[in-house]
Amino acid sequence: MSLSTEQLPSPGETHPPGRRWRLACVVLALLAAMAVAMVTTAVAQTPTIDEPVYVGTAVVYLDQHSLRYNPEHPPLGKLLIATGVAFAGVHLDPAFAGDQTQLGRQVLYGSGVDPGRLMLLARLPMIVLTLLFGLVVFAFARDVAGTAGGMVALALYAFSPDIIAHGSLATLDVPAAGFVLTSVWLVWRARRRPGRYLPLVGLALGAALATKMSTLAAVPVVLALVVLSVWPGSQRVRRVLAAVGAVAVLAVAVVWASYLVVDPRLRWDPPPGLPVVPGLRALPFPEPYLDGMRLQFGFENQTWGGFLFGRQYSGSLWYYLPAALLVKTPLGLLALSAAGAVAMVAVPRLRAAAPYVLVPAAVLLAAAMTGARDLGVRYAVFVPMFAAVAAAAVVALRRRWSHVAAVVLVVFAAVSSLRTFPYYLPYANEAFGGPANTHRYLHDSNVDWGQDLGRLADRLRQRYAGEPIWLVYKGSGVPSHYGIDAADPLAVPADQVRGLLVVSDSALARADDHLRALTGSSTPVDEVGYSITIYRR
Repeated sequence: MSLSTEQLPSPGETHPPGRRWRLACVVLALLAAMAVAMVTTAVAQTPTIDEPVYVGTAVVYLDQHSLRYNPEHPPLGKLLIATGVAFAGVHLDPAFAGDQTQLGRQVLYGSGVDPGRLMLLARLPMIVLTLLFGLVVFAFARDVAGTAGGMVALALYAFSPDIIAHGSLATLDVPAAGFVLTSVWLVWRARRRPGRYLPLVGLALGAALATKMSTLAAVPVVLALVVLSVWPGSQRVRRVLAAVGAVAVLAVAVVWASYLVVDPRLRWDPPPGLPVVPGLRALPFPEPYLDGMRLQFGFENQTWGGFLFGRQYSGSLWYYLPAALLVKTPLGLLALSAAGAVAMVAVPRLRAAAPYVLVPAAVLLAAAMTGARDLGVRYAVFVPMFAAVAAAAVVALRRRWSHVAAVVLVVFAAVSSLRTFPYYLPYANEAFGGPANTHRYLHDSNVDWGQDLGRLADRLRQRYAGEPIWLVYKGSGVPSHYGIDAADPLAVPADQVRGLLVVSDSALARADDHLRALTGSSTPVDEVGYSITIYRR
């Protein structure tokens, strides 16, 4: 059954000028609080595991216009990083021939540019983009549930620890998720004005595809929503197919443009050892994109290790992401989004929004759950974005209790987020004991992604100056650059390891018998950033 225009929720509300100013001030205040949290985090954290590769690739884009590094991800996200890196004045020796890991280390620690300043410049464009996606969350929720719903959604987004944590990094997860969210919001708006919004849908969907290949799962969902949006006003198959085709063509064009901006000649040498994936040649993407897809299929065919609720395992668990999200999502957001999802399905006047808010998140989560890499909720960072929009439906119930409950749960989520400041990456909600206990349940980018090497250096100087240090560090930073003179405890017999034993919690989660014996016979004396444990032997 199609919906008439009269049945659809209003795309927004009009307010007197004075109220509009007050509303704008609240929106700006929420985004300003989020900006402070992200910038503070970005300044304090040393490079995480993935960031040096993206930053190094951005330098190669600027300096050499070459696509040879990091082909497993499309260029757009790294081009955005490059808009900040361009101000660092860093250059790469044209004779450099290392791999992408060596590239990142060379750019950060061998180019003569301060790595802290370089990382901040690389992270700032992502921070700005994350704030802009906050406006999308507000607008989407306001369209669905009115201004009060928009404020609830924006507050939940602005205080989401996972979005703050990954939005303050020079990585690709938040940009990819935000572009998908934007494309869905625009196709929602296209129900009323398809001529204005459908071209923007194609551009936003293309931006997602040009940022991270995992967003390919969003393509059939967005195109199906295009049909749902256009059909009631047209009911002509030709026009509907034309709308779908136009969105798809624009999305593909954005992907091509992202490669051509880097190298207009599209010079490309395929990496060796690419897996054979039948049927890819039929896709209308550039050759580097198709080869990047082959690399991703190769990664998925590998056996990765995981860690969940204290258990180390080989391979992947289908329920890993839902379980990790249960740990990492504020309880207020969990409760409000669940209630909002029920309201969208149960209340007739909200039901039109359900396919746009609930279905994309469910499909993308189902696709991510089939992945081989149980390495963090960053693979599902779109969930808190769509969940914030879904939560707005609680306010639309127009019951006094629903407004009171929404306010209480938003405040609860905000307080939970503020309590973890500025350690957002290892956040866990109160049901799991907060960030101090996250390492008991999860590992890798959920807890310890190498972000606290600088804080460790400060702690060792302040409290443990002159003591011998043995370090097991999981990250991309170079300890000696930060003044940490440490030996490898795994390279010598246990009885030779005396002094301070410093272990990244992610390394501890996947420890072998040697490291377990070392930590088991040592006394924990300190914790750095909820991600690194200091023992005394």
